[in-house]
Amino acid sequence: MGSLLQILLGLFISVIGALYLLGSFRRRRAGEPPLDKGPIPWLGHVLEFRKDTAKFLQRMKEKHGDIFTVQLGGFYFTFITDPHSFGSVVKEARTKLDFTKFAEQLVARVFGYHSLQNEHKFLQASSTKHLMGDGLVVMTQAMMCNLQNLMLHNVGSGDDKLWQETGLFAYSYNIVFRAGYLALFGNESLKSTGTLEKAKEIDRQHSNELFWEFRKYDQLFPNLAYSVLGPSEKMEAERLKRLFWNTLSVQKMRSRDNISGWVHEQQQVRAEQGMQEFMQDRYMFLLLWASQGNTGPAAFWLLLYLMKHPEAMKSIKSEVEQVLRETGQGAKQGGPLIDLTRDMLLKTPILDSAVEETLRLTAAPVLTRAVMQDMTIKMANGQEYKIREGDRVAIFPYTAVQVDPEVYPDPFIFKYDRFLTPDGSKKTDFYKGGKKLKYYNMPWGAGTTMCPGRFFATNELKQFVFLMLSYFDLELKNPNEEIPGIDIRRWGFGSMQPTKDIQFRYRLRF
Repeated sequence: MGSLLQILLGLFISVIGALYLLGSFRRRRAGEPPLDKGPIPWLGHVLEFRKDTAKFLQRMKEKHGDIFTVQLGGFYFTFITDPHSFGSVVKEARTKLDFTKFAEQLVARVFGYHSLQNEHKFLQASSTKHLMGDGLVVMTQAMMCNLQNLMLHNVGSGDDKLWQETGLFAYSYNIVFRAGYLALFGNESLKSTGTLEKAKEIDRQHSNELFWEFRKYDQLFPNLAYSVLGPSEKMEAERLKRLFWNTLSVQKMRSRDNISGWVHEQQQVRAEQGMQEFMQDRYMFLLLWASQGNTGPAAFWLLLYLMKHPEAMKSIKSEVEQVLRETGQGAKQGGPLIDLTRDMLLKTPILDSAVEETLRLTAAPVLTRAVMQDMTIKMANGQEYKIREGDRVAIFPYTAVQVDPEVYPDPFIFKYDRFLTPDGSKKTDFYKGGKKLKYYNMPWGAGTTMCPGRFFATNELKQFVFLMLSYFDLELKNPNEEIPGIDIRRWGFGSMQPTKDIQFRYRLRF
């Protein structure tokens, strides 16, 4: 899960080529970063950037060094690729480097939502209240209850002990999306069903139908963002947006139980500010997309890595079982369901390391700022570069640090304990050029745009994996099948998705 603005900042840099096709050329002034102008013209830059962002930026770095400027559409983007210099961007005051104005413009263009003044402040305050600290205790409980309803509702039916075979990506994304949606946007009301079991059954059916509609939108999203949908795809995208606006409408939300304080407060603030209900409905879809579009894919990668690395699976299973023993719990036939609390999730350093390693390998956000006034960027080596008002500054941590072999030996190999010290505590000491890095892994962004929902998102991911390992045996259908590649069309959108699904089997352990 990423905050709305953080995800949209990443989205912004991935779509500028389509949204801004006109722009003026300018000459490089003394003291500015190298400006790449050829042999590829600016339109060629757009096409190459869109085709494979990581490959394009790596080529620019090899050509120009740690700082360079490229024209993408109608804007000049200065990329900083030295992680020791990231602080010059993420710590800078918003009066010089801002992230809100163009994000708000993009929201209006792509989603039809017109932001409030101080949108980011409202979102940040509400997220801090409800998705961190004591609020996170409540959200963890809601997520657990909904996960158990979706994953364990057929326990005792007789079929639950048979191997079930399905796609790992489809299964992981489906369960995590649906549980997160129900935890945030509430459950079917007991008043309309009469019994809790009937309400749970409707939740399962409704959330499953909604997930597959969400997947249709999700698959259209790269081309929707690039504004290159065909006529039939445009119609489908409009249909899906209207379906979600209706499903998540303020009117329908009034009839649901257990709506999270986070969602309720977002709606309440907008109502108090005089926002019309149809615009509030659009914002609810934005919240769903921003909150549930990344955790499911991350869950897929984590489970896949664990099944491909038996030592990692064994270590994390042992840790899970130890946490259960300490709380006097266990997955037993006829026994009570596991009560998985936030405090229990704080006692899983090995799982934490595996999660961080998964995100290092598969999360690829882009941090972007608008230059509000002529200013100077100071690099860690002491060199200074002038940047102009109206330009953009950007960081792509994936290639700049997350897969840098100097920082992470064998960077494309999953090492579940990479973020653990020898004594089992969290490792935070990573180096480049002999100097310790402050920004060594940035799946959630950094600075003022760091995702305020990161703790809830991490808990969603850990709860799903914790329960899967507690209740089920699982294995890949073909253990020798290679890990699929990542879909490069989705660079900048957060958690990457695989180019294809991979089949796995699971069954109840008892």
